[in-house]
Amino acid sequence: MSLDQLLTPSTPPRRYVITGGPSAGKEAVIAELHARGIPCTEGEPAREIYRKHRDRLGRHLQVGDRRDYSRDVLEAFVAEFCDHKFGLRFYNRGIPDGYGWDAFFGLGPYPELEEASRVYRYDAVFILDPLDDFDSEDDLVWAKEREIRRVHELIIQGYYDAGYRPIFVPADESGRRVDFILAQLPVPAT
Repeated sequence: MSLDQLLTPSTPPRRYVITGGPSAGKEAVIAELHARGIPCTEGEPAREIYRKHRDRLGRHLQVGDRRDYSRDVLEAFVAEFCDHKFGLRFYNRGIPDGYGWDAFFGLGPYPELEEASRVYRYDAVFILDPLDDFDSEDDLVWAKEREIRRVHELIIQGYYDAGYRPIFVPADESGRRVDFILAQLPVPAT
């Protein structure tokens, strides 16, 4: 099945996750996919939910706030998954990202996350290898490179724990990363 066939309304839904730690280049890859006319998540739902929590609290999230935030993100990810009815779509992060983020904040998995990870399955997960540049105006809470790397490792572990075999995308400019991803798409035989 070709990319063009996957984009038609007559094909069943195919869901692919683009993920990785902070500053891995997700925004640039998603922007490149959009530029090529390939359906993707608009924005980054987890970041927008974070901003709403921060605005409501008047401060950055603390460990005690994390579970409510995690549940709100999970709800948004499940809704996005369920809203997709046909053809292919790339997601900016996926449900199992919650395992990594929660572990980073010292929280264990909770029943809703475990259930959602079993029920809502993606066709493939692409993990972007970290870029060398950890400076980004959009990374709201990251001050230390070791924290960025730790979150990245925990996200990877979360996908393995959820039963995925991630495809690792080498650090490169976004166009070449998208070419690599599209060449690796697992699609059903026709």
